[in-house]
Amino acid sequence: MTVPTLAVTLGDVAGIGPEITAKSLLGHSELREISRPVVIGDADALRGAVAAVGGDPAAVRTVESPADAVNEPGLIEVVQTGPSLADVPHGELSAKAGDASARFVMRACDLARRGLVDGIVTAPLNKAAMHMGGHKWPGHTELLAHEFGVEDFSLVLSAGDLYFFHITTHVSLADAIRLLTPERVESVLRLVGSFAAALGTPDERIGVAGLNPHAGENRLFGDEDADILEPVVRRLNEEGLNAVGPLPADALIPAAVRGDWKLITICYHDQGHAPFKAVYGDDGVNITVGLPVVRVSVDHGTAFDIAGKGIAREASLVLSIRRAAELAPGWGHVRRAGEPRSAA
Repeated sequence: MTVPTLAVTLGDVAGIGPEITAKSLLGHSELREISRPVVIGDADALRGAVAAVGGDPAAVRTVESPADAVNEPGLIEVVQTGPSLADVPHGELSAKAGDASARFVMRACDLARRGLVDGIVTAPLNKAAMHMGGHKWPGHTELLAHEFGVEDFSLVLSAGDLYFFHITTHVSLADAIRLLTPERVESVLRLVGSFAAALGTPDERIGVAGLNPHAGENRLFGDEDADILEPVVRRLNEEGLNAVGPLPADALIPAAVRGDWKLITICYHDQGHAPFKAVYGDDGVNITVGLPVVRVSVDHGTAFDIAGKGIAREASLVLSIRRAAELAPGWGHVRRAGEPRSAA
């Protein structure tokens, strides 16, 4: 059976990325049955991490291309990207590590564009370190969108069969309100519809969270819900998209957690991230929808405070690899949503 080849980017090597990668690929042999994971990063940083978790550094093997990977349990195969990072200290902001973390992602995108990998799984990077290294992106999601040249994309938090699509993400709250345009809302809702098709449930209801308290309460608490969200939902309903809203977020999100909704859209970062992380913790992953290949990431940061100690939990990365392997075969539906639509 052919399994998807996944580029696993190492993230910021001053954080827990190398450690959780080592634990995932050495301690979970079942991942080899559903995917062929190939690390994009630094072999020396990985060897140090393997030693920190009690493994044999000889388990790390460099390959020139993902095509050269043999995918054997007990072996970590890595495409060396840039010079050695063995001298980067744990738990400290480093321009060197920040630059490398961005270059790992760029290399993975290049491999995907050339058809050498079927998906990308990302360990965490540190945004401040990435900026110190000269890469001024708000985060992984925006860097990936740039590398693939796409404008219609969404950060999606997922746990089980529940998906939180974000209309805006790594911007200030003031900018989030400014960026909540009819065009952006429509773009994300179309992505949700295409994602539902990729899951085999094209008629699944999509809950649309309101921006303001009580979704504006008939304009008592703002006009955005009535002037922006409601007209877009109504227009897309006429096209056959099963979107509902805007609905008060404090009612929609608990209902989604109870299982009443599988697909919901969120207006800004903390409207989705705060409740999602409070409920799901390590059971959640981050998916970028709108890219030509699937991308799944852990739903946590670099954890500088425990980096290098061998105690970081790998559960979210293991789940990310599993989810990427599941989604990769049907990603065509989502990919086409990011392509320009023909003029009427």
